[in-house]
Amino acid sequence: MSESEENSASTFLVRRADERGISEFDWLKSRHSFSFANYYNPAHMGFRSLRVINDDIVAPGSGFETHPHDNMEIFSYVIDGALEHKDSMGNGRIIQAGEFQYMSAGEGITHSEFNPSQTEHVNFLQVWIEPNVRGGTPRYEDRKPDTRAEVNGLTLLASDNGRGASISIRQQAEIYFGNLSAGASKDVELDEPLAHAWLQLVQGRLRIDNEILYRGDGASVTNGNVTITADEASTLFLLKLN
Repeated sequence: MSESEENSASTFLVRRADERGISEFDWLKSRHSFSFANYYNPAHMGFRSLRVINDDIVAPGSGFETHPHDNMEIFSYVIDGALEHKDSMGNGRIIQAGEFQYMSAGEGITHSEFNPSQTEHVNFLQVWIEPNVRGGTPRYEDRKPDTRAEVNGLTLLASDNGRGASISIRQQAEIYFGNLSAGASKDVELDEPLAHAWLQLVQGRLRIDNEILYRGDGASVTNGNVTITADEASTLFLLKLN
């Protein structure tokens, strides 16, 4: 049974950073919020259309060699360091800390993600969402959320219709970037058709109702509204899902 099925009648569930799956190699340390590669946990197979959240640390001069994807909406956010992206559409760019990258694999694409530094690690989040339509021409965009981030608010980065200058994605979902100062609060309203949400804390410490979240923690919310309060300066992603 998937996590989405298990949570259909629940309101709030925390996924602690130290309870995530682990993959470790000489060049990569990865933490998996959901089942991925050799990590399998039937209680954590995803949440709604959200399928993957990987917290990756890649050693200097290493990375993911060219590999294929299809029918997946893929997002990356660089937390520390820099990440060099190349793909079969001809895109090639070094994504810096604080930048957000989107790739819709569509009918098929190959790409590589590499740490161009010979001295520093790169830490980035990978987020995969299953599309609601299969196939289509692959797409690529990148953004720096801080350039248009609301003060102590949630900035819409991606949506199904590209509203508010957001990236248009192949799923009925909305992805928000949050940057809250210590003591700031934000109410999150969940209404049909996006009545579910996943929050991933990148940095800092938050409270959702009476639960404290620390760096790397995630939480699902179903069938209700919540208030997010920052106990210290915090960066987060909030995904509203159908």
